[in-house]
Amino acid sequence: MKSILAIGIAVAFATGSGLALAENSQAPLTRADVKSETRALEKSHKLTPAGEGMKPYEQPARTSTMTKADRKAETLAARKAGDLEPAGEAGDIKAERAAMSAPSTTTKAARKAETRAAEKSRALIPAGEGPDAPKK
Repeated sequence: MKSILAIGIAVAFATGSGLALAENSQAPLTRADVKSETRALEKSHKLTPAGEGMKPYEQPARTSTMTKADRKAETLAARKAGDLEPAGEAGDIKAERAAMSAPSTTTKAARKAETRAAEKSRALIPAGEGPDAPKK
């Protein structure tokens, strides 16, 4: 009796799940359908980028509030005022050169007196013996 009941339940389950799958399945798309759907997604910029599997993102609107002449005039005014920063690593080099070429705040006589005092107190490092000197 139990085996007949179990077989009946199994048959009902098998036919019921088969019917459920048949209701959800659709006819396969043709190649032309897939191509047209892909073209439509491509035109609307909703395709997922290749490789990363990222979700498509919305492109911000690229409209400017300034005309080309306005931008040029603003850039020229900033250049005259010295407000433009050099691109890349040139900005760092320019700042270093400006710091190195700045005029000294001490006089030649003061530097000479300071060096003589350091020499008398033996605080000067002899040439070739500093921390950056090559190893022998």
